[in-house]
Amino acid sequence: MKERHHPKAFLVEKRNVRLGLIARSRIARFLEKQSSNAKTIAKETGMSYAAALHHLHLFEAEKVVVRKGKRPFQWELTGAGQQSLV
Repeated sequence: MKERHHPKAFLVEKRNVRLGLIARSRIARFLEKQSSNAKTIAKETGMSYAAALHHLHLFEAEKVVVRKGKRPFQWELTGAGQQSLV
């Protein structure tokens, strides 16, 4: 079954490859439920810590997520972000 991409998974500044869209969709869906630190996000989405952090930084550059607090940072979705490109 084909996995649907989350509307916020699309990046404006970077090329959107399928595996990146899938990873960012998983992160966005998780962050819709709760804010969390990168280690927990990686564990809950089945990604390596480095991959999760990479995609969180891509999201942060496009103002889709914001990190709050002190280390370990809590990541959460912002009200802004991309709309579906469909």
